[in-house]
This record gives sequence, C-alpha cells and structure tokens, in this order.
Amino acid sequence: MSTLRDAKVAKVAEIKEKLEKAGSFVLLDYKGLTVAEDTDLRNAFRKSGVTYHVYKNRLMKIALNELGYTQFDEALNGPTAVAMGADDIAAPARVAFDKQKAFKKITVKCGLVDGSYLNEDGCKTLATMPNREGLISQVLGLLQAPVAGLARAVAAIAEKQA
Repeated sequence: MSTLRDAKVAKVAEIKEKLEKAGSFVLLDYKGLTVAEDTDLRNAFRKSGVTYHVYKNRLMKIALNELGYTQFDEALNGPTAVAMGADDIAAPARVAFDKQKAFKKITVKCGLVDGSYLNEDGCKTLATMPNREGLISQVLGLLQAPVAGLARAVAAIAEKQA
C-alpha cells in the first residue's frame, strides 16, 4: 500500500516541478476528441514548444495547492489536460484556441501566467497577443515611423528648393 502512496507523492513532486518551470499553463477540457484529433493537438503543442500532459485531477489539485494556487480547484473536474509553456508564455493559450476553433470540442478552462490566474476570457486575451518577434517588430515600426516621416518631409522640402 505504501508503494502506491510513494508513487503518487513522486508524481505530485514531478507535476510541481514542471509547473514551477513553466512560464504559463492552461487547463483544457478535451472531452470528445478522437485519437487523430488528440494526436494533431499534441503535435501542434510540441511544434510550439509546449508540453501537454493529462494527469489525474486529484494529483494536479494537490500539486497546485502545494504551490499556493487554490483557484484551480473548481476547474479540475472532468477530463482535464494541462499545456505548459516556458519560452513563449502565450503559446499554450494560442495553440489551444486555434485547435478549439478547428475541432469545436475542446474548451479552455483557465490558466496561469507568471503567477497570475487567468479565467477563460483572460486566456483568450493572452492567445490573441502576438509572440515575442511580433511585439518587437511592432515596437520597431512605431519607433521608425516618426523618423521616416521626418525624412520624407525633409526630402520634400529639399526637392521644392531645387
């Protein structure tokens, strides 16, 4: 009997370690997915650098509570999977919502980003955020626009003078 308990304690420790390393995660209800759809979902997560696991709700709840997150207790009912991202914090939510549109079977329950709880709407907002490269290009475009406008104005004045 204690071997089973030791295995569960080890699994909770493993879940806690993965959650601590993750910059963000989302909890999904995957009920109704076919094997092919689940494989497609896993491949999409893998391609985006996101880990996807299905753990027992009870073990997940214990791990989250030990980390101080009690907000997830209500979401850990029924079939629940977790998608965790380390590098791109928006990737788990982005892939989940993309696949939700494609399959119309999975639902995003809630998530966590940098220690902040997100409900479904918060996850949806996170999913619409551009990735790091997109944000950098937007900032560079904003910084470049006034300089380009000034250069065009100076060039127009110079042409008028000549």
